[in-house]
Amino acid sequence: MQADEKIIERLRKLREEINHHSYRYFVLDDPVISDGEYDELMRELIDIERHYPELVTPDSPSVRVGLKPVEFFRQVVHTNRLYSLDNTYSRDEVVKFDERVREALGGESVRYACELKIDGLSISLKYEKGVLSLGATRGDGFVGEDVTTNIRAIKSIPLRLRKSLDIEVRGEVYLPRDVFDELNGERSSEGLPVFANPRNAAAGTLRQLDPGQVLKRRLSAFFYQVVEPMNYGLRRQEELYEFMRELGFRIEPNHETVSDTEEIVSYWKKWTTRKGGLNYAIDGVVVKVDDFLQQQELGYTAKAPRWSMAFKFPAEQVSTVLTGVTFQVGRLGNITPVAELVPVQLAGTTVKRASMHNFDFIRERDIRINDTVMVEKAGEIIPQIVKSVQEKRDGREIEIEMPSNCPVCGGDVGREKEGEVALKCLNPLCPAKLIRRITFFSSRDAMDIEGLGERLVERLVGSGLVSGFSDLYRLTKEDMLKLGEGVGDRMAENLLSAIEKSQKNPLHRLIAALGIPGIGTKLARDLAKRFGNIEALATASTDELTSVTGIGEELANSISEFFSRETVKREIDALRYHVNTQEEESGVPKPLKGLRFVVTGTLKNYSRNAIHELISSLGGEVAASVSRNTDYLLAGENPGSKEAKARSLGIKVITESEFEEMIDL
Repeated sequence: MQADEKIIERLRKLREEINHHSYRYFVLDDPVISDGEYDELMRELIDIERHYPELVTPDSPSVRVGLKPVEFFRQVVHTNRLYSLDNTYSRDEVVKFDERVREALGGESVRYACELKIDGLSISLKYEKGVLSLGATRGDGFVGEDVTTNIRAIKSIPLRLRKSLDIEVRGEVYLPRDVFDELNGERSSEGLPVFANPRNAAAGTLRQLDPGQVLKRRLSAFFYQVVEPMNYGLRRQEELYEFMRELGFRIEPNHETVSDTEEIVSYWKKWTTRKGGLNYAIDGVVVKVDDFLQQQELGYTAKAPRWSMAFKFPAEQVSTVLTGVTFQVGRLGNITPVAELVPVQLAGTTVKRASMHNFDFIRERDIRINDTVMVEKAGEIIPQIVKSVQEKRDGREIEIEMPSNCPVCGGDVGREKEGEVALKCLNPLCPAKLIRRITFFSSRDAMDIEGLGERLVERLVGSGLVSGFSDLYRLTKEDMLKLGEGVGDRMAENLLSAIEKSQKNPLHRLIAALGIPGIGTKLARDLAKRFGNIEALATASTDELTSVTGIGEELANSISEFFSRETVKREIDALRYHVNTQEEESGVPKPLKGLRFVVTGTLKNYSRNAIHELISSLGGEVAASVSRNTDYLLAGENPGSKEAKARSLGIKVITESEFEEMIDL
């Protein structure tokens, strides 16, 4: 049936009206019609679209109803990295953060935007001509999962913006407290396990393959960041809040702009006591330099922005009794004491075990078996012992003895270096170390071998099938089936397929998977780009290693020592026949290879991310701050204090046009 102009116009007006009322409800918190009236408009829209399916558009409010389940979530590479935040629980650290910022900006006046830190899941959304085109999870900051279908099922997220813009925004998805309580009540009455906390419930919901479940569970979201905000004429965080609100995004309303650390602490103290009155969980305060030009000037470390930090609320603490201590052996041989506890409820979960850090910690705090101890969750994730309550002692307490042999293999233990805190198993063939190393090698941020978890690795090592990384690539279906119970044809085939897939991984994943102390995903990428293959990295000099931003002399020596070990040499020799050990060549000339740049000020033709990517693609390296190792300072308008520092060090300062001449543009 062909729709006439009258139907098309009514459809347009319905969508416009529904979007307007959604904006008033979710963004302005000021509805002007009842829920029943809103539902009636939606019913009329759905009815028209059912009769005229050719008129349904991806941004229609009706698409939230009847979204089709997906089979899996594909991985997406973030165009712009999602950084994590440095965090602290200490006022003194906030003062130090402020001092670092002011020093780096050469004494310029600084104001800070303070926001409540929503305890949810970070997401990145892209809009094309104002229409939602992609919703992705944070993942590791470089690669996330495409959850666009589920994002469409969250009513507070606009499918179409109030302006036709191409834009990328960042926000936090969360489950409101009242919905969480209602959901757990339903699950309990149905005999299902309840969720530990709203964050876990939100995480589980956003990864549901059926978007109908997402719609049913009523997730919500707040937004706090625009990628490249100055491209939209924005200069300050306060302007950004209003801009995002006008586009149709929900902004957490309790943000403030302050002038100094005393006001930051005051804001933090206020919300430490008020957080329980909100309908969403918060776990601290985010502090940001308010001025976007100053943010650009400050730049990033390998992990986090230098212009922002999270000031976390004190962790919840509970008391219980320490009934015993067991010992775990990590992939580097570190022997970690683990507290066995009388079970206790903490932050929504039952805690039976907790970290005791190391033996120096136990000795300094005189913690004993049968002590009453205080337990908290570090970062609200990992339970840890804080202290013993010594006034509750009754004479039954037993001192904790440091093991004289490895609790797993019985080998010698000791400290590898003078002054080192960690007690280690010194046996290079310790099976516990091997199990942890192979589990780490196959983990998501390393070689990403799906299905190869610690329990299966234990069985592979225990059976003698695997004694090194390269053995994984020699496994056959017959080998897997020999493991017996729980390992059938399908599981064996899936695992072997995942292992085969990992053979094509880029070099940086292999570097991360080797378990080099101090090397995470970001530095692994930088090392792969700098050296191009595993052999060049393994034989690199200290000077060559320290030419990579983020690697100092101590870490460079640690990398060299790692690759000098005979066991590592043998493993790499064996791996080269099974996995990719070369960085992919793009075929693009590298005129900037070996040169280190710092960028400051505003450029005419490039955003900050675009110029960084261009320099990297041409073989150059971008550092955040000027040092004697800097080759060029690329200066735009309003260059700030970096230009003066570069000139004082005799570093060449070039303009945008001079840079383009260097690369023949």
